[in-house]
Amino acid sequence: MSLTAFAPAKINLFLHVGGLDEGGYHPLSSLMVFADFGDQVSVEAADAITIELDGPFAEAFEPESLSDNLVTGAVRKILSVIKGPQPPFRVLLTKNLPVGAGLGGGSSDAGATLRLLRSALNLSIKDQDLQDMAASLGSDGAACLWAEPVIAEGRGEILSKAPQMPTLHAVLVNPGIVCSTAQVFRAFDEAGGVGDPYTPNLPPVIETVEEVAAYLTFCRNDLEGPAVRLHPEIGEVLDALRDERETLLARMSGSGSTCFALCGSQIEAEGLVDRLEQMRPDWWIKKCHLGGPWPQD
Repeated sequence: MSLTAFAPAKINLFLHVGGLDEGGYHPLSSLMVFADFGDQVSVEAADAITIELDGPFAEAFEPESLSDNLVTGAVRKILSVIKGPQPPFRVLLTKNLPVGAGLGGGSSDAGATLRLLRSALNLSIKDQDLQDMAASLGSDGAACLWAEPVIAEGRGEILSKAPQMPTLHAVLVNPGIVCSTAQVFRAFDEAGGVGDPYTPNLPPVIETVEEVAAYLTFCRNDLEGPAVRLHPEIGEVLDALRDERETLLARMSGSGSTCFALCGSQIEAEGLVDRLEQMRPDWWIKKCHLGGPWPQD
């Protein structure tokens, strides 16, 4: 038994957030797409159940944090449905994405783990039950399980088909800071967060990246302002991206701290990356394509 799955970065093209509901949650609406860059999760036979980390961002995890990591949560969900002895296996998470970056890395890692373990252990778990497991791990969980373009509503668990769009040329930029989702939502609430989590009336097909960017100008990320107030470095990234000629649209993803720029072509994205790397060598900068789903292996 040895299986590997790709856990792509998630990008919120828009994120509309409402005020706290009676259950203490923020209703939302978001158009999510996935990058052709991300983490990798592997499962193989072992003498005991273990979860290990490697990759350029593995050091961002304290050893004790593995106990509440979303991959650990996914493993526990799978083990809870196994009747009888639990088969030993090793999960290896290769962490290529920055942590606390608004890229849904933890949820995408958990989704890949759920899919892999269902297959590796030959478990008869229905897709909907697997999706419920993913949703219980966080608001991005259900969408990140299948990693295909989707509109998420409610608490993130209500999924509907995204418009058909071209593959988007994009540049991701992170200023090298960890952004706490809880702190950003708290700042949103303290600022009188009463946003409207509406889903815009998008056409079923959007043919060009320019049209995608045009539709998105009527949308927003309601967490961008609170995140920038907490971390002005995010504002610096957004200002830098919006000043460049290749950028059709620049916005923060999720609760931060990563921002993205949509570009009209791969050449323009490459030119933007080259210039940004010269300007700010201290930033994490990655050219990618947005869409999905991407090949899993």
